[in-house]
Amino acid sequence: METRTADVAVIGLGAVGSAVLYQLARRGVRAVGIDRFNPPHEMGSSHGESRITRLTAGEGASYAPLVRRSHDIWRQLEAATGESLMRLVGGLFISKAATAARHHGAANFVLASAEIAERFGIPCERLTPDEVMRRYPQMVLNGDEVALFEPSAGMLFPEACVAAQLAEARRLGCAIRTDEPVLRVTEIAGAVRIETARGAIEAGQAVIAAGPWIADLAGEAFARRTKVYRQVLQWFACDDPPAFAPERFPVFIWMYGDRDSDYLYGFPASGGEMKLATEYFVTPTAPDAVERGVAPGESAEMFARHVAGRLRGVRPLATRAKTCLYTVTPDSRFIVDRLPGQARIAAVSACSGHGFKHSAALGEAVAEWVTTGSSTIDLSPFRLNS
Repeated sequence: METRTADVAVIGLGAVGSAVLYQLARRGVRAVGIDRFNPPHEMGSSHGESRITRLTAGEGASYAPLVRRSHDIWRQLEAATGESLMRLVGGLFISKAATAARHHGAANFVLASAEIAERFGIPCERLTPDEVMRRYPQMVLNGDEVALFEPSAGMLFPEACVAAQLAEARRLGCAIRTDEPVLRVTEIAGAVRIETARGAIEAGQAVIAAGPWIADLAGEAFARRTKVYRQVLQWFACDDPPAFAPERFPVFIWMYGDRDSDYLYGFPASGGEMKLATEYFVTPTAPDAVERGVAPGESAEMFARHVAGRLRGVRPLATRAKTCLYTVTPDSRFIVDRLPGQARIAAVSACSGHGFKHSAALGEAVAEWVTTGSSTIDLSPFRLNS
């Protein structure tokens, strides 16, 4: 059996894991990253060509420092690698005025986002429905909505973000092991033993960032707090692609009804296609058993229920679709903690559908925490018992 050693092993190299490994590398830590696939890949949660980023983290004030710092890190990575990782096109957030409109566990999401903007000095505009439709005639509102526009919002390119961080981690001396499933992670005397399909690794500490596979490796404390849900991403052609181009159309989150499922989000068009999606939290799944294909009927239903009558000039037949996985806690909050009774093993997971925008700074904070015992950004709100 092969044995390799490292100061820190990072298990799972998606959004958070790649960020942790990169930040460990920047600190000169002897680290190894391990992934069951070859990231960036389409088997977990860190793909789909685009992710919304917004400083107005309506999910709660604990997240605001993470996304602000993440924007700084993305720009630093762009300068270091020459890659395009983030484009700020503005973000529009809409809900019915008379509803509590929950989103990612937060009630009154648009109003909560406005409060975060005021608290943290983030420039934003409150818009009436008529103002929204004058600015964006592609949208059809009922007239009973509230809306917030954030100029500093936009989109991240997840595959590029993951690849850039892994490339920098490798350049700075980290070892990266791909196509190597991890079977078990256990604390032994003065170290952590990571058993993989290829052998064993011994490290001083381990960070498990395995996304939908977190419960398999982090044990009962995580298994009982998390569920995995299949999500579907759809792309639709536009009659007038320039009208939906990034120069003329923002990213958006639209809670158009009273139910949590009355929800649509989307991105500006690229290559004549517009990415649109909703969120599904009905039937949990297992990551290795999820249905990866998307039936035409799923796309038709999504368009009829969520898009028709709300966006002008979007054609009803999806040009393509992909699945991804959300790992979700009951309150949609993150979990960042040591495993109970195992002080050398930390786990980071359950980003509950709103993690990518925070991932760069979350990786930095976790790297600080496991190497020094503390972090510049407070992680205590994300402990298992918080």
